[in-house]
Amino acid sequence: MRMHLRIVGIVLALIGIFAIFEVRPGPTLLARPRPVRTTAVMRTIATPGYSIPVISSGPAISALPIEGLAQKDLHDSFTDRRGLGRHEAIDIMEPRGTPVHAVVNGTVARLFLSRSGGNTIYLFDDRGVYCYYYAHLDHYAAGLGEGQRVSAGDLIAYVGSTGNASATAPHLHFTIFELGKEKQWWKGAAIDPYPILLQALR
Repeated sequence: MRMHLRIVGIVLALIGIFAIFEVRPGPTLLARPRPVRTTAVMRTIATPGYSIPVISSGPAISALPIEGLAQKDLHDSFTDRRGLGRHEAIDIMEPRGTPVHAVVNGTVARLFLSRSGGNTIYLFDDRGVYCYYYAHLDHYAAGLGEGQRVSAGDLIAYVGSTGNASATAPHLHFTIFELGKEKQWWKGAAIDPYPILLQALR
């Protein structure tokens, strides 16, 4: 009997202790959201009544290489075969001695006499992204030199037939190159100048 009373007493004591140290649920902690790196995509929404300009990332010219050019003077020969490769330029037929002009503001990167191109000019635009190439020139404008700054419309040379051009068919061989990271005047990706010249005529 005494043993039974002792057990009951111990149980009651334990109940009292648990009552004192009652475990209550604490506040719920919400995990903070981790920052997520996202790439924003800008979308242009066409809204009636507003004009959205179209920006071209390609080359452009501010002046014609030969004054007074008309569409009938231009013939696209960029993909024509010439020798072992493509022409990758346009030939503008003009009388010998016709003035040739800078098509952009830029710097004369190189004046070069080559076997095929004869007297040539490599004109870099101000951003150093594109090179405008002139070949078969009869001679350069007086005082023109490498490293010289020119403005669009400036006289830089005269039409001729130097290099491998026919002496009886003087013309301006003109093309555009997209320069690489090294900005090497002799190296780049050729771009068809025909549509760019047409755009300049409009």
